[in-house]
Amino acid sequence: MSEVLDLARDLIRRRSVTPEDAGCLPLIGGRLQHAGFRVEHLRYGDVDNLWATHGTDGPTLIFLGHTDVVPSGPEAAWQSPPFEPTIRDGDGFCVRPDREHQKAAIRGRTPHLYGRGAADMKGSVAAMVVALERFVAAHPDHRGRVGLLLTSDEEGPTNLDGVRKVAERFRAGGERIDWCVVGEPSAKERLGDLIRVGRRGSLSGTLVVRGVQGHVAYPEKALNPIHAFAPALAELAAERWDAGNADFPPTSFQVSNLNAGTGANNVIPGELSALVNFRYCTASTADELRARTEAILQRHGLDYALDWNLSGEPFLTPPGGMLRETVLAVCRELCGIEPEQSTGGGTSDGRFIAPLGAEVIELGPVNATIHKVDECVSLDELERLPQLYHAICERLLAAA
Repeated sequence: MSEVLDLARDLIRRRSVTPEDAGCLPLIGGRLQHAGFRVEHLRYGDVDNLWATHGTDGPTLIFLGHTDVVPSGPEAAWQSPPFEPTIRDGDGFCVRPDREHQKAAIRGRTPHLYGRGAADMKGSVAAMVVALERFVAAHPDHRGRVGLLLTSDEEGPTNLDGVRKVAERFRAGGERIDWCVVGEPSAKERLGDLIRVGRRGSLSGTLVVRGVQGHVAYPEKALNPIHAFAPALAELAAERWDAGNADFPPTSFQVSNLNAGTGANNVIPGELSALVNFRYCTASTADELRARTEAILQRHGLDYALDWNLSGEPFLTPPGGMLRETVLAVCRELCGIEPEQSTGGGTSDGRFIAPLGAEVIELGPVNATIHKVDECVSLDELERLPQLYHAICERLLAAA
């Protein structure tokens, strides 16, 4: 066994379904404290967070991750129990009778570690810990500071008491963060083939359109909110919010939920509710999107209420930034590949660190199985990930 594999397996065994940590952070904190790190356990509400640093003044590089995982779903659907880390290769994998069609796809596959969180992101967390231990052992007097920030509240619906809350503390205390490497699974097919250099913002709205309930046979005595909202919805869906830019695709508006009615076919509903979301780029601001949305609703004469929730603003680590160039160089050297530089995908906790002035890059394993049954990570890539993280530390902080 190897250091990173041992730790990854130990973390996967802990059933840390969000927001539970299940003892992952005390385990990691103990290891880092033994390695000479200053370790703080920060608990907000039901959420555990860990902040560990080594070094003193100067530029600060942190690694960011989470120990919580999404639920496994029906455990019977897994080839092996989701919280019992299991190593399989393509030839030795026991395919269930109802999955015979999968045999050809996995035959000859290199060994993988299976378990909930293997890729998202206990494998990355284990790699970060091992890389940091190795770095401070080799460079006890490195320049600046190196740190690790972990939370048990990344996969949850609100993220109120995780990195968001820690970032608020950092801002209030004047904490300096120069560079942040997020261990989210970024790769498409092989380690290093894609890094995320930014993320779109996410703005959600809860909309209620009010009408007048009545009998369908007497529409003149009612006001159907579905009919009233339909033209406005068509305009919202067709609106070109912006054209995007060189770093981001155009802003996207989507309705994720739409509900109205009593369940009876002879009742005009009294109200309609909708959940909407913008994934927006740096060509627009949240204030602009809110104002334009409400202008459309008002133009259609709707009686409505709309509550907004901004869960994260867009961020970008620009070309030429020290962290971006360092990560690119490390991937070229150790992975033998030219990484795609992307701002796609959903959101990550990097959105809370970027506003502190930090350059943020996401670098992690292949994301093909995240949140799925039989989540897994390649053993080869799990072994190489600490090398990437260690090399980033070396290039940014090793020089005295």
